[in-house]
Amino acid sequence: MMKVGYIQFHPLFGEVDYNRTHTLELIHQRADADLLVLPELCTTGYLFTDKTELERLAEFIPEGKSTKAWIKIAKETNTYLVAGICEKTKDGKFYNSSVLIGPEGYIDTYRKIHLFNTEKNFFSPGNGPFKIYDIGIAKLGMIICFDWAFPELTRILALNGAEIICHPSNLVLSFAQKVMLARSIENRVYTITANRIGDDIRPSSKLIFTGESQVTSPKMEILLKASVDKEEIGVVEIDPLLAQNKMITANNHIFLDRRVELYQPIINHNELEK
Repeated sequence: MMKVGYIQFHPLFGEVDYNRTHTLELIHQRADADLLVLPELCTTGYLFTDKTELERLAEFIPEGKSTKAWIKIAKETNTYLVAGICEKTKDGKFYNSSVLIGPEGYIDTYRKIHLFNTEKNFFSPGNGPFKIYDIGIAKLGMIICFDWAFPELTRILALNGAEIICHPSNLVLSFAQKVMLARSIENRVYTITANRIGDDIRPSSKLIFTGESQVTSPKMEILLKASVDKEEIGVVEIDPLLAQNKMITANNHIFLDRRVELYQPIINHNELEK
């Protein structure tokens, strides 16, 4: 058994030091958790208006201040963390990323593959690979926000052994929380969606975020769900071994029953256009 959960809060746009410090305060409040997931871009806010803001607010990984601070607190609390961050690289690119950090230190970075709406104006898309991380008590995979709309990603992670899908998010649409229930049952995995609350108000645009962070089970249960607009830390005890059982009925295995010989059109765009 293990304790997993989400941290839901309101990052203030551009206030990296404040946001970082607040994440540390919130993590300390649930130092008993084995795994905590924080929202997408949780140190910067979301609604960028030009690339000069990215240059000012983004951080290198793992040598940036936020990653270092999370490494320190993960060691202090013996907690694994998945947190969304605006990453810059030495070759001048920017990524919407999440970091996985544990008591042993920095583990890896995932770069968001499916960019949402105006993110395409600012970030380079990640190119994988789709990795599984064995932290001893469970095997984790990472996706970020709009990745929810692409079932292929979660399926690949599950096929490769993921028992928990960690899902940092800045959701503004009403679909993802429902869809993640489907991702749970179609792969028989746990999911942890850590969404933010509040809004980003910029000179020419505004976004309101939907909250309702949640933990779902391989049985398509909502084990824990946050409010729409309140800062909340939700932690629930789960059994990762349940995600190793891929039987939907006594006669149906969610992976072995696939008819992969019929699925070629899903990866052949030319076939889809016919």
